[in-house]
Amino acid sequence: MTEEHTYRVLVRGRFTDLDDDGRTRLRAAAGEHDVLTAGFSGTGSLAYDHALDFFSFRVELNDKEEKAVCDRGKTLAARAVADLGVDFRDLKASATDMNLIKIKRRR
Repeated sequence: MTEEHTYRVLVRGRFTDLDDDGRTRLRAAAGEHDVLTAGFSGTGSLAYDHALDFFSFRVELNDKEEKAVCDRGKTLAARAVADLGVDFRDLKASATDMNLIKIKRRR
């Protein structure tokens, strides 16, 4: 039986069919979704800039399979963008298995 690993999942996508109301809502919430301060967390973090073209969603998830966390990450990203009342397309997810990361410490 395979053990559960911790994955950092990065989902990228594009906003689509933004109308004036959608742009206004996104720009009003942009401070809460700053690209430079977004980090990985269990609840996820949506980030985009004022150009309102692309967005990213970062989340840390536990599972036994990379595909499963990528699928869950896409679902969470879709929900986060939909909660802002706008549409999206082209969701792509990548995952990093944190259990396989080796930290080289300075001596």
